[in-house]
Amino acid sequence: MRSLILGNGSFLVALDTRGQVRDLYFPRVGLEDHVFGELVHRIGVYTDGMVSWFSDPAWDITVTCDTNALKGATHAKNETLGVEVTLEDVVYNESAIFLRKVRVKNLRSSRREIKVYFGQEFSIYHSPVGDTGYYDPAATAVIHYKGQRVFLISGQQDGHQEFDYAVGLANFEGKEGTFRDAEDGELSKNPIEHGPADSVLGFYAAYDGGEERTLYVWLTAGKSLAEAKALQTDLLAKTPEHLIETTTNFWNAWVNKYDWSFYRLSVEEVALFKKSLMFVRAHVDDGGGIIASPDSDTLHHGKDTYAYVWPRDAAYAALALLRAGDPNVAERFFAFCEDTIEQGGYFMHKYLPDKSLGSSWHPWIKDGKTQLPIQEDETALVLCALWQHYEHSRDLEFIEKLYNPLVRRAADFLLTYRDRTGLPGPSYDLWEEKRGTSVFTASAVYGALIAAEKLSTLLGKKKAAKAYADGAKSVQAGILDQLFDPDLRYFVKQIDTETGVRDLTIDISSAYGVFAFGVLPVSDKRLTDAFRASVDALSVNGPAGGIARYERDTYWREGAKSNAWFIATLWYAEYLIARAESEEELEEVRALFAWTAKHALPSGVLSEQLSAETGAQVSVAPLCWSHAAYVNAVMAYLDKLEKLGICAACNPAP
Repeated sequence: MRSLILGNGSFLVALDTRGQVRDLYFPRVGLEDHVFGELVHRIGVYTDGMVSWFSDPAWDITVTCDTNALKGATHAKNETLGVEVTLEDVVYNESAIFLRKVRVKNLRSSRREIKVYFGQEFSIYHSPVGDTGYYDPAATAVIHYKGQRVFLISGQQDGHQEFDYAVGLANFEGKEGTFRDAEDGELSKNPIEHGPADSVLGFYAAYDGGEERTLYVWLTAGKSLAEAKALQTDLLAKTPEHLIETTTNFWNAWVNKYDWSFYRLSVEEVALFKKSLMFVRAHVDDGGGIIASPDSDTLHHGKDTYAYVWPRDAAYAALALLRAGDPNVAERFFAFCEDTIEQGGYFMHKYLPDKSLGSSWHPWIKDGKTQLPIQEDETALVLCALWQHYEHSRDLEFIEKLYNPLVRRAADFLLTYRDRTGLPGPSYDLWEEKRGTSVFTASAVYGALIAAEKLSTLLGKKKAAKAYADGAKSVQAGILDQLFDPDLRYFVKQIDTETGVRDLTIDISSAYGVFAFGVLPVSDKRLTDAFRASVDALSVNGPAGGIARYERDTYWREGAKSNAWFIATLWYAEYLIARAESEEELEEVRALFAWTAKHALPSGVLSEQLSAETGAQVSVAPLCWSHAAYVNAVMAYLDKLEKLGICAACNPAP
């Protein structure tokens, strides 16, 4: 679990709940994690003959995020040691510099020496083989490198770039790491090591009773020694404080460029909206890919991470930023999609940010029969998002450019990949577990064919528009005929169209899909009944609250009850917003926003799930989709306020 992420599109740093660096991606967001799994960049303090690292429970630590800037604040206090440490963290918005302003306070009345240590562990290119760490006296820095990946670590105290240091080995030949070298208050000054090299920097000073002092520590990343050193030269010329200030100003301007009226939302709910916008933006790679999460802790759970581009998750993230008035990310994402869509007109399971194919567990053959190992909703959602992009941007030239390579190719696949019932052919559901024709996927295909019809009509392609419209009607009829159970009064989870066997599991995505993609109007009784059945069956009683994604879900489950998902709960909020006809009917929506803010980490980070047993966040954190879902729900709320005439311009974003 990560408490904070900081990034600029090519450099992303993730901190754990103790304020320690646990993931560091460069030069692509999500592609190469040079600190991951068990590796950590430690912080420790030595005084009065003992050292205490931030991993020690004696430290009371809180990690927060500025409401108006992608800037972290870590407050750490150790009463036993008598020391308080406050860190202010940014990734410089213009280049690959991670900068920490560190305030250290002596809580005792007596004068004493306090030593602050920063330890670094790397696995460059995701491998510990062939790494080198060394002290560079010319740069006054410790440098770790391998090939075209170079990381420079240095710092400044009292205006002077000087510190103690040691370079060693970690997690090799029985050696825990060079941080052990700091435990006697002295570092060995060993100048170089290769292999699984690590390092420690120490900053020493005498503190009067109650005195606070400030130091700066930074890490620059480059593809060469010259580049990493040049970044430090630039930092020193501008000063660390200036870089923190300009980064703060950039994010402040970015997140506040529209004067939203957050009618009757609390300070906490508004803060979460702004932080969610910035967190979603931090998941975006400069090449257009939007990863699901940078949190590498899932390596311990499933031997893989969420640092991939799922077209589904990415489409929702791009939509969130688009609806908030930032079309640039969406345009780059659609260009990413243009380059990754298969010749057959579909997207594969997931991708790496460099547009190569990601890992998968969907087989190409099952029971002796070949099959497409896809989740068809991912292809459909890209077209749905593209139409919404046009509605916001009115950029017809952009649509013209993408029509043949992306729109027509995907729409033709969705049109033809159907069976005798009119429903889409089998694929894996959005939860990536079951193969068949799910209600959510079928609804997304319906929405995508409607989007393709509209995009085709824009460009005067009447024949294609009619074909897509006819296909959409056929899919809609199949959903209503085959997937709604009139006796149970809800939409089932999915159907095997070859055998006609239906999965009767209640899944919140079924009702949501029918609503979100316009299969039925929001007032239709079938939809009303389906949401009522879903909420009744999936509401989580106990400390978590919220809504589970489907009955008997076991993913990350700790007890007998299925966990709550932020996404599922915020989907219900979207439905309530859509059906509201008065301000009073929005009260439950505001309660769901309050629930979301209550269960965020102090930094504002939202995970994938909440434990039904304890209410604590579980699975990856942050999850980009959770933050996108909150932004999308809040934007829908503001739009509804305008529609109801409660405020004239609640949402000024175009």
